[in-house]
Amino acid sequence: MFNPEDLPSRVLIVENDKQVRFFLINTLELAGYEVSSESTAIEALQTLNNHSFDLVLCDLRLANMDGLTFLKKSREHWPDLPVIMMSGFGNTDIVIESIRQGAADFLIKPFAPEDLILALKKTEQRLKTKTTSEFSIPTNLTSSDLVNFDSSSIVAVSPKMEEIFETIRKIGPFNTTILITGESGTGKELIAKAIHQNSRRRSEPFVAINCAAIPENLIESELFGHKKGAFTDATRDKRGLFMEADGGTVFLDEIGDLPQHLQVKLLRVLQEQRIRRVGDEQDIGIDVRIMAATLKDLEKEVAAGRFRDDLYYRLNVLSIHVPPLRERKEDIRVLVNHFLQKHAKRLRFESPGISQAALDQLHNFEWRGNVRELENCIERSLVLSTAGFIDLDLLPRNIAPRAELREDQAPRPFVLDASSVDESELSIKRHSKHLEINLIRRALDKTRGNRTRASKLLEISHRALLYKLKEYKIS
Repeated sequence: MFNPEDLPSRVLIVENDKQVRFFLINTLELAGYEVSSESTAIEALQTLNNHSFDLVLCDLRLANMDGLTFLKKSREHWPDLPVIMMSGFGNTDIVIESIRQGAADFLIKPFAPEDLILALKKTEQRLKTKTTSEFSIPTNLTSSDLVNFDSSSIVAVSPKMEEIFETIRKIGPFNTTILITGESGTGKELIAKAIHQNSRRRSEPFVAINCAAIPENLIESELFGHKKGAFTDATRDKRGLFMEADGGTVFLDEIGDLPQHLQVKLLRVLQEQRIRRVGDEQDIGIDVRIMAATLKDLEKEVAAGRFRDDLYYRLNVLSIHVPPLRERKEDIRVLVNHFLQKHAKRLRFESPGISQAALDQLHNFEWRGNVRELENCIERSLVLSTAGFIDLDLLPRNIAPRAELREDQAPRPFVLDASSVDESELSIKRHSKHLEINLIRRALDKTRGNRTRASKLLEISHRALLYKLKEYKIS
């Protein structure tokens, strides 16, 4: 039977160097690809307009129109066509700009034939699977550098988060400084950890520092360390967090709250990779990658004079904006399921669940506290639940407002007449059972058998009421 996938992939090569073009054509044809080539970007665009291709391999430096301009135009007309960029000038800025423009991968010349084939195979595989949980890094690094991203850390299926995942996959191996922005609770630290785990620094420390949580008189010592005797309480030498992270990554959360006198020192770390401990006269060299996060608008902070513009530009080499949960509601259902499983395991509920009504209410809520607020909601509701099932009445009142009962609907307090208690039977357990049966029957009578309304009068979940009806054999 004919299978379209059995056909060889069609690759268009855009390369102005004849020798390099011959090498590329020969390598790909030997690997079973159907290859066409052009020496200029303008000719390549005309070829794309007349013929279909599966992949494009394009050099960065071309006559008349450079590779980045070609990439931009091809993305405008054929957004689903992957373009792998090549260059013998693979500095970080060029790579990042290519990624921003939508390049599928970036190969730094010279590369071996197997690196080229691996790049194409990986791009083809990503097109087939479109996975959001597995990440790889540029293909002319060794296989020992490849890493799979743990999908349990960030749970998302929305297109906006897929774009972030793709960015993480591409920028992970570079030492580029990254600024992560977004509202509180969106998961900025998780994004930073994902980038660290997808880099060659992943076996080294990841040190997270909340700049807003450390008192201003202590933050310099915490960041850079101090020498014994530097101040009254400095009874010994102390390694700062930057030294603890040597070889790894420093994540500066709430960077917008960093005091201005320390902004100068941080700028020096970024420029020279050197620090000076409090009370020390000599600098210490370090090797760290710096990522920062903020919920503030740093451009406004710069305009107001509260944040140094030179530090802002050094931090903002590449920025990632994490959208709020209300702008990616496709993620709510998968997040709910994730948090149900996570907290049910800790609370020892074997089969956690949630009603459709409760799930719909969560989906429609605005979530000003974002993912953190959603997780707190699920955890709280599970704690209050019976057997791990969340119904609408277990959600916080600000998320699922309750209808106020009229006075004639409100349950009257039940008083157990002490004179009716058999003095020979003093079991609290037995009398509690009789009390529950009596209250359940009263609620059912009051609601004419409506179990949903009865559960509200009893102030228990609908599922808990069903359990008790079965246990006490109440019809």
